[in-house]
Amino acid sequence: MNDDNHNRDDSYQIDIPPSFMALYLDAGRQKPSAPRAVVAARYELCEDLASLLTETAKNMLFSLGITEQQVLERCQRGLASDEEGAVVSEAEAQWVTRRLAELLNWPALTGGN
Repeated sequence: MNDDNHNRDDSYQIDIPPSFMALYLDAGRQKPSAPRAVVAARYELCEDLASLLTETAKNMLFSLGITEQQVLERCQRGLASDEEGAVVSEAEAQWVTRRLAELLNWPALTGGN
């Protein structure tokens, strides 16, 4: 095994999209407010959540007879819970919902979400 590969931090191999990185940039700053390893871990979590929610969202659309927008709104409300044990922040919940819409080829939420 090559020592260079063994010592390499996996978080640097993850390509974090600018749309997600923006969640960690304060206005007028170029440096994220969290270490890259933290941002990479949060990105992986959010990307996984969006992927996992695709089947749930399709089932909601079919079984509840609601619109794509209503499915996305419900998903975002569930993700953006104010409870202390919430898995993602409100900004991350919005990103997950936008990514979910992309994965399903649905229009993104409208109305300020």
